[in-house]
Amino acid sequence: MAGILLTFWAMVTNRFFSATVRIQEDRGHVVVDGGPYRHMRHPGYVGALAFTVASPVALGSWLALIPAVLTSALLVVRTALEDRTLRRELNGYREYANRVRYRLAPGVW
Repeated sequence: MAGILLTFWAMVTNRFFSATVRIQEDRGHVVVDGGPYRHMRHPGYVGALAFTVASPVALGSWLALIPAVLTSALLVVRTALEDRTLRRELNGYREYANRVRYRLAPGVW
């Protein structure tokens, strides 16, 4: 539940939240640094990771942890690629990334 709530909070805070990685110039895309974005650069992915790993455990399906771990690895890779794109293409993101050091987990990465 915490993962779903964190993702929802990220979506509500960031009006540019999207399933696709693109700079939304047509909507005046700017860096969002409020809400959960004060602590981590990709809180939506943190919520998705929490949900992905917790679901098989909550359901008691240890075999389902295999695709959950693989999905989590892909989300981490996607986060790194998205972060690189944002640093390169979104004005102000590089400064934001210097202020908010952690992509996913404060104190970890």
